Amino acid sequence: WHGAYNSGLLPSAHGLQLPASAQNGAMPNEAIKKDHSLQRGNWGNQIEFVLTSVGYAVGLGNVWRFPYLCYRNGGGAFLIPYFIMVTFCGIPVFFMELSFGQFASQGCLGLLLPSPPPGVGYGMIVVSTYIGIYYNMVVSIAFYYFFSSLTSVLPWTCDNPWNTPDCVSVLDNPNITKSVQPPALLGNVSQALNLTLQRTSPSEEYWKFYVLKMSDDIGNFGEVQVHLLSCLFVSWVVVFLCLMQGIRTSGKVVYFTATFPYVVLTILFFRGVTLEGASTGIKYYLTPQWDKILEAKVWGDAASQIFYSLGCAWGGLITMASYNKFHNNCYRDSVVISITNCATSIYAGFVIFSILGFMANHLGEDVSSVAEHGPGLAFVAYPEALTLLPIAPLWSLLFFFMLILMGLGTQFCLLETLVTALVDEVGNEWILQRKSYVTLGIAVAGFLLGIPSPAGIYWLLLMDNYAASFSLVIISCIMCVHHNYFQDIQMMLGFPPPLFFQICWRLTPTPNPHSLQLILIFLVIQYETITYNEYQYPSWAEAIGFLMALSSVICIPFYALFYFRITDGDTFLQRLKNSTKPSGDWGPALLEHRTGRYAPTIPPSPEDGLEFQPLDPDKAQIPMVGSNDPIRLQDSQM
Repeated sequence: WHGAYNSGLLPSAHGLQLPASAQNGAMPNEAIKKDHSLQRGNWGNQIEFVLTSVGYAVGLGNVWRFPYLCYRNGGGAFLIPYFIMVTFCGIPVFFMELSFGQFASQGCLGLLLPSPPPGVGYGMIVVSTYIGIYYNMVVSIAFYYFFSSLTSVLPWTCDNPWNTPDCVSVLDNPNITKSVQPPALLGNVSQALNLTLQRTSPSEEYWKFYVLKMSDDIGNFGEVQVHLLSCLFVSWVVVFLCLMQGIRTSGKVVYFTATFPYVVLTILFFRGVTLEGASTGIKYYLTPQWDKILEAKVWGDAASQIFYSLGCAWGGLITMASYNKFHNNCYRDSVVISITNCATSIYAGFVIFSILGFMANHLGEDVSSVAEHGPGLAFVAYPEALTLLPIAPLWSLLFFFMLILMGLGTQFCLLETLVTALVDEVGNEWILQRKSYVTLGIAVAGFLLGIPSPAGIYWLLLMDNYAASFSLVIISCIMCVHHNYFQDIQMMLGFPPPLFFQICWRLTPTPNPHSLQLILIFLVIQYETITYNEYQYPSWAEAIGFLMALSSVICIPFYALFYFRITDGDTFLQRLKNSTKPSGDWGPALLEHRTGRYAPTIPPSPEDGLEFQPLDPDKAQIPMVGSNDPIRLQDSQM
């Protein structure tokens, strides 16, 4: 079976020697189990799941957030708290979420049962809803820049109607601060310095005044931006078409969307490191500043980046793992995917800072003056640097195509999380047959909620700062409250969780991981009011941000009270005890996997929600010789 570490051959019902992977969890002398759900379906093969999870975890944050955080928080010294957070928080929580989804074969709403605690799934749905709305807005802007790059000359120049007198192109004024002036010409030197201080780049003006048509306040919505609206429509259409048939279509699309960004990153890497000044940028990126390690903000940034990048507590990991076969080795997958995600972040840093170092060298400025993060990096600093390269439109096309694919990989899982949660919650044949219509309805709702306006960038950053912030840590802490779950993992994988993971999950007498509690403290200590450039968000906007963050967390106590209210019991203590017991509905979805303490005491009925697949020991199945796909089985009696 999948995930078995023994490499020997096991006997089948007919005495044939079958490889362990062909047994699918069947015991010796037992008919081979199909180990797949006929109702929900499974991944076509394990590569589809791994690529989908990599595409989900490796997103825009790896490119536009991690490199800047690394530079700002001590360069190479930042990697120490980063790897500590990955080891003690990221991978353990990642493994836990994969195992939850795979064990129950349910989306995140399946976690409303008290093992793990009730309401966690609803909190994840709220988080995924917020992120799904604004994430596709970013993808739509990347689409617009991609289409705008289909020209011989990139459009962010200083000779357009929207430009201001302060616009100075790096092509027109190279090395402005390095220009050697005679000491007597103080007027020229002063003029050059003033020009440097007042300079605004053409890419910044293109971003603010043409693409966004930014308003001066978050409450000043203005008119709908038709050019961005059309790109948002294209983005949602692409997402819907790729998810129209669920994992049957998205599992094939990820072969391209999850792998091609690495091709583009590699092309940009070799182009970047060969540029003059690239070494200076990379040195800024990695030079250790050891005194930074003692700052709480550095540890808080490392922790928030881990949760944001890996997608923990969003619900997507549980959803994707719910389509795995029951005995898949999700422990191995969690380690591989997490390491791939972290390696991608570090690799992307070389790509970004080599180009920024080149631009800083060209301008005669310090790298810190051109280093940006978030939208400022993706749509201002990096596009400006690309104009300095020969065949600039080609590099621009590659860069924004990479951003599109990275964004779509995450967006696929966000939408599938919402669809799977709704379909699993209803759970009848009628909605299963109309899953495509559910996908279409959620896509249309996401499109309408993301209609762009001149104030859109303010709302996008507000959601980015609050929708997936401390709430992710709180949800992860509560998710660690489980009942006998180590036994469930051993039943599923054939071995218990490694001791290290058990320690990480239950390091203190309380059921919450101590490391997650520390992360929450770091996030509170480093909290700062949100700003965008020089714009200070008003207090009412910050209040909305906090409400967004709390809206996902508040689901947990609300549902817990509701569950307590409907639980049987004559006294308060009895109801409390019953409401915290593992539900009888919690367990493997397929009857063939309900063994041990999950074995039914009475014959199951269709109302139990279990998928029953009769096994005939007289009709053992033998593997067909095939490729690396899961072994296809056929009856030996035909």
